[in-house]
Amino acid sequence: MVKKFNYRPAWIFILLIIGSGIIFSIGFSANSKPGNADTIKPAVKDTTPAKTDFSSHKNAAENEKCLKCHGQSKYTYENSESKKIATKKMYAELIIDRTIFYISNHREFKCTDCHSEDYVTFPHVGNLRMEAKPNCLDCHGGDEKYAKFHFENIEKEFMESIHSEKHSEDFTCWMCHNPHTYKINARSNENIKQTIVYDNAICLGCHGNLSNYQLLTDKTNPNLLKKHEWLPNQALHFKSVRCIECHTKKINDSTLVAHKILPKSKAVKNCTECHSSNSVLMAALYKYQLKEVRSAQGFFTSIFASDSYAIGANRNFYLNMLSLVIVGCVIIGIVFHTILRVIK
Repeated sequence: MVKKFNYRPAWIFILLIIGSGIIFSIGFSANSKPGNADTIKPAVKDTTPAKTDFSSHKNAAENEKCLKCHGQSKYTYENSESKKIATKKMYAELIIDRTIFYISNHREFKCTDCHSEDYVTFPHVGNLRMEAKPNCLDCHGGDEKYAKFHFENIEKEFMESIHSEKHSEDFTCWMCHNPHTYKINARSNENIKQTIVYDNAICLGCHGNLSNYQLLTDKTNPNLLKKHEWLPNQALHFKSVRCIECHTKKINDSTLVAHKILPKSKAVKNCTECHSSNSVLMAALYKYQLKEVRSAQGFFTSIFASDSYAIGANRNFYLNMLSLVIVGCVIIGIVFHTILRVIK
């Protein structure tokens, strides 16, 4: 007589596998919020006045004396002797877009806070073009109001960067951060994709623009796609990571964004630098966002922040332990079932 096979241990084994699948699904679903990846949602409410009305801004009336010429592609003036009206074309690099200026960091400044008071007369004296422009520390250094931004550490990192070493005084803060348009992004925008696009555009302003690149060098601007062809899934990397993640090194952890630009030979090319539990992205690109979410919702919720994702970098201790318990139970069940089969 053939003994009927007992299917009960097999069903237990199957149920364990199904249960583990459900738990992992819950874990992965916690790692994203529906529709968040492609939704543009600024963290800070845009207080810019509607349309072209900028009068509510401090010093707007004063600034309009400059912007009536520098805020458009053409300007007119009257010749004091002939009394004729002349129309001239404004140089592109001297045109200030009011819309962008009035959402920038310096929107409440007067033009003459940074530029000479002599600019109020027209035509401007020629030697004014050679005036020394203030740097970041001239305004932000040694001021308790700006201490949290650690401008002194930023200055130190910048002075050790390849840009500063190669171009000396020709390369200033303004080469990357246009004082008329720059708007800090990493702290004010919770949409990581927008931050990546904005910050990479700063680098591409020179490295993707031949005329700007050759203002500082006669060398040929390298083809960025060819230089980065070693990257697997190159297009996705460009959309998901800022240039500075691989091309900078932090000297001091107090700064949100590293300013020490490395030589190309020292750029990050090791996949595990990002795709690991100690991802450099968590210390740079996602640092501020994780800090904000963590303080509001707790540590483990911050790990599953919607856009804060790099393969291999997201870890939850409790899910890890639960998965090990499930695997252990499955192994014990198989061993126990095998022993019973051998005995019987």
